[in-house]
Amino acid sequence: MDDRRQAHVFRGRSTLTRVVSVPALFGAAWLIVSLSGLLYAQLREPAPGDPLTGVTPVEFEEFRLGLDDFLEVETADEGLGPAFNGTSCAVCHSVPAVGGAGVIAEVRAGRRGPRGEFVALYEGNESLFHLFSIPSHTCQPVIPPEATIVARRIPIPLFGAGLVEAVPDETLMQLEDPFDTNRDGVSGRAAIVTDRASGARRVGRFGWKAQHATLLSFGADAYRNEMGITNDLFPQEFALGITRDRMRVCDPIPEPEDVKDLRTGRRGIDNFASFMKFLAPPARGPIDTAARIGEQVFGAIGCAACHTPSLTTGPSANPLFNRRPVPLFSDLLLHDIGTGDGIPQEAGTPEEIRTPALWGLRFRRPLLHDGSATTTEDAIRRHAREAELSRRGFEELRDADRDALLAFLRSL
Repeated sequence: MDDRRQAHVFRGRSTLTRVVSVPALFGAAWLIVSLSGLLYAQLREPAPGDPLTGVTPVEFEEFRLGLDDFLEVETADEGLGPAFNGTSCAVCHSVPAVGGAGVIAEVRAGRRGPRGEFVALYEGNESLFHLFSIPSHTCQPVIPPEATIVARRIPIPLFGAGLVEAVPDETLMQLEDPFDTNRDGVSGRAAIVTDRASGARRVGRFGWKAQHATLLSFGADAYRNEMGITNDLFPQEFALGITRDRMRVCDPIPEPEDVKDLRTGRRGIDNFASFMKFLAPPARGPIDTAARIGEQVFGAIGCAACHTPSLTTGPSANPLFNRRPVPLFSDLLLHDIGTGDGIPQEAGTPEEIRTPALWGLRFRRPLLHDGSATTTEDAIRRHAREAELSRRGFEELRDADRDALLAFLRSL
């Protein structure tokens, strides 16, 4: 086996795997420390980056394996690139803790056709242009001058992603109203996508365009698109403007680059999915009288039409996910509220964006898909189209009610 290939086979080796190669005394000490940490985490309110309350030791180990891979910095010898946006998952998901949001924005581009429609710059209808490339070769994608649409997207926090995945498709489909039959001005759509992991048609819920239905597919997509590491779900290298012949020079490592760890039998994408699955949602901040009043104002001016306060997971054999409330403040549907980036993706049209969850909002800046809003008030004032009535309602609020609404948002 090629040395670089062999090195990558062991890429996902966990801290535990490394520890068992040293004297058993140290391995036992590590295990005691880890289980003590797990017990402590279960006795308090989860902090950002903690696992779900109630995880078993086995689930905690899966979570920790995933965290290990989430933090690992990839190299070209392990398959990084040839074009990429980050060298680890944590590079983009780190605020306020690993698994959170970030400020590194991916760049997408295309051009407008004669009727204003999106036209891809290269075959395949792809739009992602990577920020970086392996320096030893000329493999850097460059946005061509004919591009007339250039958009940026910042990372979405992953806290509580396992609960989001456990919300039944039927729940989201019942929330959609694509033809606005109730005449409230809101016409959200469920994004029906083909899940790469199972091949089934599912309701998408992850990503700014709700382009993925499962965490396995979502993580595998990011591994290939953001780090350039191919895997079983996305086995082809991708870098716009780089020819196939040039690609073989830029990245000679055989595909897929993410293969099963010989010791654990798990791929990197399996570990990513486990980390996200067991990552706890952000706990609610302090709730005072102003925040309680503000939540009533939030509903009264129509914000809850898209930012649904709570969903519920379906039946599950795992009590962590069995009919649990998911207070994310999102319907996970696609809406046109005037902030679209002009880029279509999967079921999402150029002007549609998936409703962002508001739980953990107090930890996030900047806001909106492109990071163009610096405050919650800035973001609210950017709302239009389906959210026009809510924005007007916000602008017409008395000062006291507006302050209460903002206090409520600061408590999320």
